[in-house]
Amino acid sequence: MTQKIRVTDDVLRSIPDPGQAAVLPKDGETNILITSALPYCNNVPHLGNIIGSTLSADVFSRWTRNRRTLYICGTDEYGTASETAALKEGMTPRDLCDKYHALHKDTYEWFDIGFDLFGRTSTAKHTEICQSIYLNLGQHGYLERQVKDQTYCEGCKKFLADRYVEGICPNCGFVDARGDQCDGCSRTLDAIDLIEPRCLVDKTHTVVARSSSHMYFKLDAAQPALEEWIKKSWKKGKWSPNATINADGEIVDARMKGGLKPTPVTRDLAWGVPIPPLGREDDKEMSGKVMYVWFDAVIGYVSITGEYTPEWKQWWLNPDNVQLYQFMGKDNVYFHTIYFPAMLLADGRDWTTLHHLSTTEYLNYEGGKFSKSKNRGVFGPAARETGIPASVWRYYLLSTRPETSDAMFSWADCIAANNNVLLKNFGNFVNRALKFLSSQYDSVLPESGDTPGPLSPNDSLDSEFITDVNTLLKEYIDAMESVKLRLGLQTVMLISSRGNGYLQAAGLNKALMTENPQRCAQVVSRAINLIYVLSALIYPFMPATSDALLVQLNAPARVVPDVISTDILAGHQIGQPEHLFKPIDEKMDQVWKARFGGDESSKKEEEAPTSKRKAKKAAGTNAVVMDSGPKSPEAIALEAKILEQGQIVRRLKENKESKDVVDVAVTELKRLKGELVLLEKPRNPDMQ
Repeated sequence: MTQKIRVTDDVLRSIPDPGQAAVLPKDGETNILITSALPYCNNVPHLGNIIGSTLSADVFSRWTRNRRTLYICGTDEYGTASETAALKEGMTPRDLCDKYHALHKDTYEWFDIGFDLFGRTSTAKHTEICQSIYLNLGQHGYLERQVKDQTYCEGCKKFLADRYVEGICPNCGFVDARGDQCDGCSRTLDAIDLIEPRCLVDKTHTVVARSSSHMYFKLDAAQPALEEWIKKSWKKGKWSPNATINADGEIVDARMKGGLKPTPVTRDLAWGVPIPPLGREDDKEMSGKVMYVWFDAVIGYVSITGEYTPEWKQWWLNPDNVQLYQFMGKDNVYFHTIYFPAMLLADGRDWTTLHHLSTTEYLNYEGGKFSKSKNRGVFGPAARETGIPASVWRYYLLSTRPETSDAMFSWADCIAANNNVLLKNFGNFVNRALKFLSSQYDSVLPESGDTPGPLSPNDSLDSEFITDVNTLLKEYIDAMESVKLRLGLQTVMLISSRGNGYLQAAGLNKALMTENPQRCAQVVSRAINLIYVLSALIYPFMPATSDALLVQLNAPARVVPDVISTDILAGHQIGQPEHLFKPIDEKMDQVWKARFGGDESSKKEEEAPTSKRKAKKAAGTNAVVMDSGPKSPEAIALEAKILEQGQIVRRLKENKESKDVVDVAVTELKRLKGELVLLEKPRNPDMQ
């Protein structure tokens, strides 16, 4: 097929896909190092885990691939979490980690998450780098031996590491707090502080306190330098709001405000990084112990980079040329803004430290929490078993990304996102324009009269359309550079909605082709070139959809432009138009609720009679519920206004504007929706 593409550096994208070639930073350029929180290697991830770190980081990494970018992740394999899971499954920790590493890797690959390397922490390189940092901390006076009471099981006749102990949280009273952290209040714990401690191996065993020697990292000594670093890095990297420092630059973490205390570095375990001798008298007491998992886990980012390239120091000991972006859920903030940076500062080498922190709140499931033990929610491979394509999963999860508050997964919302946004907004615009070109011009783009290159915002016919698109393109670029991923995706859908409105307002049909062939050719050309822009905009979020668009356009991958241009030229032949998305039957809402409801699946679903209403309501924020019939120009214009007003409401809420200001914006959104309902009533087949 003939290709007629404007071939310039500001059009074509010539960068490798994730993981395709070894990447090293270059002095004097912007080099981006991206990590997502290392998942525990003792279970499969659920949708909340995926949107919380790996998927979000993948989107940003795809956005920054026009710069030297490295995206690293892997399984966190050492520690009691793996030992206890292996105990339950009747296998060795190594076998368990092999099993779940493969499951994680397969799950992320299906979701099109493009790591440069998805590694693991149970490697020789990991041990080497962890021990080097430990030794440096010792040499610089940041390690001290402490003799403290520790939980000891009289039945097992051994000291119990934190994950082998459960009990009542001394802070919030949660009855099933773990020895290292409470799931009720998210506070880190010392197992000895648990009330009524229980041995995980056998709950009938008696757990007592006995003295034991362990090495501690003197966080108190590191605090002055750490505070200075936090205040500088927060401002420079524009961290997202988090539990360490607020929007005014005030450190609010309770542990720092109260004064950091030495924290344990060693554990009485077999599965972990062995403690190396420091050349001190207390080496003998540390013999046979391993590193605490929170100490070695964060170093996994470095060691996995070491597996990726022997030149890992170019990434991790290069703060002048590398910017580190880290993605995680809110429960990991302490370890990435306090613990890990303090460790690197105390090490003494010139480390690449956190530039930008991107955190998410929790994604919950249908009114409750995801629970593997209760089979509640969608975990790992189960997502593909629904038959919903990975691109649709990516869109829904990213459109509900819990950036400023907890979000709720809903099957009705998920179905509405596919049917009312992807299918009837994005997909409708693409399919309508491509099918018209295919059927009326034999798939060959006609001569439009437009000069190759940027379209003029002073165009005599389409100045408003061109200006609107260019404004939205700037908003998209600003959102992506600021790691406001949900806003970036919303903007893509606003642009496709503007494309729908353009075709409707221009009256693209056979009559226009007959009465004004030049104008018809111009409208087709501009619509096709907007689709080409959309292929780049959607790439970070839905790479498979981007690829499908390029196949239908018969065009090479392109960069995100600053303005809309004529880049696909007259004489270009497109491929075969195909529907990008398929409708999902709304009745599947109840099917999937029953399947993934776990222990509650046998209960009567009280919300079932309102599922259709809820689906329409849920779609309202992102898109208007549309039927399959032709739309009037007024309806298209109203839909675009509703999408834009919905975005305004969300921004106001994210910026925590006053209630009065938000209420005014919400009232306007409701008014627009009411106008659309009245406008579309005559087209409702049930009322005719």
